[in-house]
Amino acid sequence: MIKPDRVVTTTCPYCGVGCNLQLHVKDEHIFKVTSPFDSPVNHGNLCVKGRFGYDYVYHPKRVTTPMVRRYLLDGRPLTIDRSQFPSSSTVNGPSSFDWVETDWDTALNIVADNLTKIYKRDGSDAMAVYACAKATNEDNYLLQKMYRAIFRTNNVDHCTRLCHAGSVVALQQATGSSAMSNTASQVIQNDVFIVTGSNTSENHPIIALQMKEAVRQHGAKMIVIDPRRIDLVDFAELWLPLKPGTNVPLFTAMAYVIVEENLVNHDFIDDRTEGYTEFLATLEDFTPEYAEGITGVPAEDIRKAARLYANANKAAIYWGMGISQLSHGTASALALINLAFLTGHIGREGTGLNPLRGQNNVQGASDMGCMPFHYPGYMRVDNDENAAKWEKTWNIESGGLSRKLGLTTTEILSHAHEGGIRALYIMGENPMMSEPNLNETRKHMEQLEFLVSQDIFINESAAFADVFLPATPFAEKDGTFSNTDRRVQRVRAAHAPRGQSRVDWQIICDLAQRIESKLGLASAYWKYSNPEEILREMGNVNSDYAGITYDRIDKVGLIYPVPDMTHPGTPTLFTESFPRGRGKFHPLEYIPVMEEADDEYPFILTTGRVLEHWHGGTMTRNSSLNEAYPEARVEMHPADAEIHGIRNGDPVKVQSRRGEVILRATVTEKTSVGVVFIPFHFVEAAANLLTNDALDPQAKIPEFKACAVQVFPAREDELANPDALLQRGRY
Repeated sequence: MIKPDRVVTTTCPYCGVGCNLQLHVKDEHIFKVTSPFDSPVNHGNLCVKGRFGYDYVYHPKRVTTPMVRRYLLDGRPLTIDRSQFPSSSTVNGPSSFDWVETDWDTALNIVADNLTKIYKRDGSDAMAVYACAKATNEDNYLLQKMYRAIFRTNNVDHCTRLCHAGSVVALQQATGSSAMSNTASQVIQNDVFIVTGSNTSENHPIIALQMKEAVRQHGAKMIVIDPRRIDLVDFAELWLPLKPGTNVPLFTAMAYVIVEENLVNHDFIDDRTEGYTEFLATLEDFTPEYAEGITGVPAEDIRKAARLYANANKAAIYWGMGISQLSHGTASALALINLAFLTGHIGREGTGLNPLRGQNNVQGASDMGCMPFHYPGYMRVDNDENAAKWEKTWNIESGGLSRKLGLTTTEILSHAHEGGIRALYIMGENPMMSEPNLNETRKHMEQLEFLVSQDIFINESAAFADVFLPATPFAEKDGTFSNTDRRVQRVRAAHAPRGQSRVDWQIICDLAQRIESKLGLASAYWKYSNPEEILREMGNVNSDYAGITYDRIDKVGLIYPVPDMTHPGTPTLFTESFPRGRGKFHPLEYIPVMEEADDEYPFILTTGRVLEHWHGGTMTRNSSLNEAYPEARVEMHPADAEIHGIRNGDPVKVQSRRGEVILRATVTEKTSVGVVFIPFHFVEAAANLLTNDALDPQAKIPEFKACAVQVFPAREDELANPDALLQRGRY
């Protein structure tokens, strides 16, 4: 048995659960991962990613030296044809497009020179940045600070725009907050709980364990509302297999039943809400029979679900991106919020509205202000009082910060053209895998004048970069993550950074000072001795984090709001009131998905994750987990497969109005008739070549969860050649 030199306690870099990890280190190498049994988050349990998905840190393809394109060293202008970038990362090759290894001073000076030049020439509107839901709170806070304080732009966003933006906007409109109201572990206190739009067993496995425990050990009744027969259906009291994109009529029909059968909590509505009368006036048409015709769910099952939820003493709703990733994602989340207000199932332990956040620090990156409309703490950027607080903190002249709302993630790339966005800085994101309609995304990437990638691998997006800055993964940095429970937890380095790679916040500080010098700006202060200083700077203005210090979260994290140094944290929100005062009911109407199935494209495609992989695959596909799930598959119901002459394992072509992919079929009853499912981790068969870039008008989130496709048998020789299709930046 190997004896470790040390065991380092940290937080998992994958999903929003925020499991506590123990990294066993020998000779500056992690050889095993365990978890403490006294962890309040995961109680010693880990999923396959948390336990085995760490070895990407040592993958030979990881880049640990700064790299620039040869044409930058040759002094050529940036009027290059980005569409002709080579497919490899050849170092010192003959082409001016090839990567060349360099030192940090050279790389950062090139970045500073070009960002400064574009800013001076075209102004704030030409600048944009993608922050990172994988990076720490401290990393993200400084990146948005750099772009706001130096470039005076609010064109700052990250992948929350692509996952839970609809939930965030809905919760802000209805409650004035945007996070989970309770903690995931409170599920064991539920009498009844709804899981909808979330394949929890694969996306948040440890929370799924707690849900199963609530059913088996505590007698809770679970209602699963999902187009697919996910694992949790086996534990459910009721499964409502709705058609993708029909959330609003189903949930509103449940509200109809609650009102019709007088299951309403009138005291809660009178004391804590507004807009109820206006909401009632819109319910008349949403009968269960009407909803059945749209959703495919039997009317009587809708009634059963409504009664179970409304009659419970403590009931909660847990949802995933099957709610938010729609062109009416905000309305879908509002429909759930209406149910909680009708019944009073909010503001108490074991109740609540709980969007399960997808990435390890997507909650924290949002808290840190990595969104185009908000400073840290969800302070609107177009509010003078808010802006004045940050101007004082960042040593900026009065009125210096922009009050103009910025562009969202999806808007930033669509504005990449002459007169629009000219320079883009990407920290840890991969839009060439995560954006919808990737053929269109590629065209936008090619229109950028200057692109910087700060990452650990040259992924599909970094392939378009002019400069690559090698950052460190979670195992080589200190800081904090904020999980889906709003729990702020420590991240600790297991060993020193590999090669010349540097911690994200240190890269940002070094670069910011160089840019300030070139622009002749007074310093916004970039000389931090450790990441805790960064968190404290942010917490001095954002009251939710005011009482959080590294000492206080050394053993166990704190759940914000933590308004002062003696506050114990706030696991349950809204116990007395809502941040906006009263909770607001929202009348809703049914708007179909933007692209329904028809004779030409008879299937609805929905996308998502699988247990073994993560997001765009940058981490897990460079780990041993790739051996467990090595290729993309399309799930298809047996009835559909039989009609189309497709057998399990056959190669098929899936085609939408935007693109096509070829991959193997998995014939399974896990999916519903008329619905096919493709995971979005595989560049060889990138699901987002097919998806629709139609946006929710309020949240600006794309409709990943529903688009029309056709499925054809394909020849074996048409299957994707991984070596060819893994060409960086090419499809």
